[in-house]
Amino acid sequence: MKSLFKDAPDIIPERIKKGLSVPELIELMGGTCFEARNVRRAARLFARMIDQGDTIWLGIAGAGIAGGMGGMVISLLEAGFIDVICSTGAQVYHDLHFAYALPVKSIHPHHDDDVLRRHGDTRIYDIGIREKETLEAQDAIIRRFIQEQHARLGGKALSTWEFNYQLGLWAAENAPYPERSFTVAAARLGVPVFWDSLSNHSIAMNLVRTDAQGYPIHLSAQKDIFHSAAIAYMSPKTGFVELGGGGPKNFIQQTGPTISQILEVDFEGADRGIQIGTAVEREGSLSSCTFGEAVTWGKYHHADQANLVQVWGEYSIIFPLLAAYVIDSCKPRRPGQLCTQIAERVQKLEAAA
Repeated sequence: MKSLFKDAPDIIPERIKKGLSVPELIELMGGTCFEARNVRRAARLFARMIDQGDTIWLGIAGAGIAGGMGGMVISLLEAGFIDVICSTGAQVYHDLHFAYALPVKSIHPHHDDDVLRRHGDTRIYDIGIREKETLEAQDAIIRRFIQEQHARLGGKALSTWEFNYQLGLWAAENAPYPERSFTVAAARLGVPVFWDSLSNHSIAMNLVRTDAQGYPIHLSAQKDIFHSAAIAYMSPKTGFVELGGGGPKNFIQQTGPTISQILEVDFEGADRGIQIGTAVEREGSLSSCTFGEAVTWGKYHHADQANLVQVWGEYSIIFPLLAAYVIDSCKPRRPGQLCTQIAERVQKLEAAA
């Protein structure tokens, strides 16, 4: 009987050559095995999303921004390769440390944490942050933003993207190094930045204090849900790039079920997706679980391996490779300026619903 592998590509050991570009390296990796092959699949899919005009969402979980990965996000934003972001509120908070030159250090991950506490040091694994000089200083900056911009922010329900848009514009004018912040870059380019949670981070903790001081802010989860759904509804094609799982991943993926199941408007979910993470599906920690399961919820069109790529790996390794691949391979796009279009998209979805 003929081999079922007869038409499969041959594996040929390729040598590493001096001066290899990132796209060349990823193509070489894709000719090997295991997760290296999935990295090439993801890189090629990301490039197709860009070249074929997808509205591209970036989901950011974990602590990559605190660890200095915001510069990669800025590069993608400036190239027009990201149209919408959902981040944890913590990452927006830590992102601003760099704009204000507040101490964030690269440290060894193994310390006596009781000693660190006595010295006023905090850490996120191998990221060192001072409690007073960084966290408390950042808290004061957030509260100053609320007080100075309360006329714009107060007296109405805000989506988190509206809050972050004003925060980014304000930091652009007030921070000594605004070019280091993805929050600033997103605001300048009109890219909405949502939070996955209204309460699970230091910015919201500071709102408790500013509320008590007479500067109340009302954030609306309902507006977040509807505005994000409106973006998806009016996008001809949608692609998701998900760094880790957690709330950001589910937030961007729930746009489809919000439209089809809750609002009862005909909608089939996103077209394509890339997920990078180390969680497993067996006990449910792979948030929203596999792409196949997500299809059953109406989060994606079809369980199509060509358009849905899961990379098992830690995203501080994988994301830089994908970002470098598309920046080197794809023609820049004009930023979509979705912040200026959300009101119109909301009206369209309201009419359809």
